[in-house]
Formats: sequence, C-alpha cells, structure tokens
Amino acid sequence: MTYSIGLAGKGGTGKTTIAGLLIKYLVENDKVPILAVDADSNANLNEVLGLHVEETLGDAREEMKRGVATGMTKDVFMEMKLEQAVVESMGFDLIVMGRPEGPGCYCAANTLLTNYLDRLINNYAYVVIDNEAGMEHISRLTTNNIDLLIVVSDPTRRGIQSAARIFELTKELGLNIEQEVLIVNQAKDGQLDSIRKTVEKYELDLTGVIPEDELVRDFDLDGKPTTDLGKDSEALQAAYAVFEEILR
Repeated sequence: MTYSIGLAGKGGTGKTTIAGLLIKYLVENDKVPILAVDADSNANLNEVLGLHVEETLGDAREEMKRGVATGMTKDVFMEMKLEQAVVESMGFDLIVMGRPEGPGCYCAANTLLTNYLDRLINNYAYVVIDNEAGMEHISRLTTNNIDLLIVVSDPTRRGIQSAARIFELTKELGLNIEQEVLIVNQAKDGQLDSIRKTVEKYELDLTGVIPEDELVRDFDLDGKPTTDLGKDSEALQAAYAVFEEILR
C-alpha cells in the first residue's frame, strides 16, 4: 500500500526544501521506492534534489490538446509521455506537473493524466507531493485521499495564520486526510516562545520547529542540491527529528 505525503503552505516558507529533506530522509532509512511529485507550477523541487527535468506533464497535456501523431491513440500518447516525464534517481523518481492549464478545455488530457498517475503511484512505497503555495490545490481537491499532510509555515503571524486557514479548509471540504501536522521553518534564535504563543492563539498543534540555517541558504545561493547537506546542518538535524516523530 502506497503511503502518500503532501506538503502545503504559503510561499516563502521553505516548503520545497522540507520536501527535499523528507525525500532524503526516506531514502536514507530505506523507505523506498519513492515517487516525488512537483505539483507547483513554479517547479523547483528538481533543483533541491539535484535533478535535470526535460519533460513535464503540463507539456504533455499541451501537446495532446494540439493533436497527436497519425496512427497513435491519445491513450498511447499520454502513456508514452508520462514514461518520458519520469526522472529516475537513486531510491526515488521525480515527476513534474509543470505549467498550469491554458485557454480551452483540458478535460480529456486531465482525465488521462489522472488515470496514468494513479496507476504509476501504485509502484511506489511512498509518494511525496510538493504542492503549490497557498490553498488553490486544496480547494481543487488535489490534496484529497492522502495519509499525511505537512503544513509548513515561517515564524510569522501571517505564515501561521495561513497554516490555520489551510487546516480549516481541509475540514470544510471534508478531505480524506489521515494525519495533519504543522512545522514552523526558518526559526531564528529566541523565537520559540513567540512561535508557540502564536500557534496557540490559532488553536493549532505545533509538531516541530526547524531553525534558520546558513548552510541551507548557502547551498541555495551556490546552486547546490539541498539534499547534499550533511549532518552538520542544524536544519537537517531538526527536520530528521520531526520526520522520526511523524513517520514512526
């Protein structure tokens, strides 16, 4: 049975970095194979993972809308494109959703993509979905039927307020989510008390706090994969402790 994990949160919280560290943790603990899904239209999970992406599912959808080659059915075309879009790595594969829909009807293409993705997911022990910032994906029900939803906030009132709204929306929509957790990322020294007070104000449960880490920032500026971080990284240590707690 595939265990599915989705990540959500407002922009700038480091959600994609947390997704990358989670995939690194799963690989190192032999919780494989993993399918990493970059569902953010501003895709950059591949950079965190150190992978190059040539094809996205958005590209395939656009191609199918323009028409497929003579003698090839739409089903065969989309299955071929899906296979081409999977980027393989050690212990995990990556697939990027890519561009949002343009003008016109995408019903047929989206139906085929959903069918093939559902079939693909069954080949993996874990699926990690890095969703776009905000709540669009939740209101469109693309974060339904998952085992674990990780909501990532930064150490600000607006970030925690946004997290609270995400939790509220999942309840309003009646989404089938087994477990929901809150992680506050990029916390500076001395902020823990104020973070806890703000979280309590919004009646949330704080699962873990990950400190601001110059190594993470340096890796990003230098274009190094975040997954290359070593055990000397405070953020990695804290993230691993949270993952141990929520995935035991």
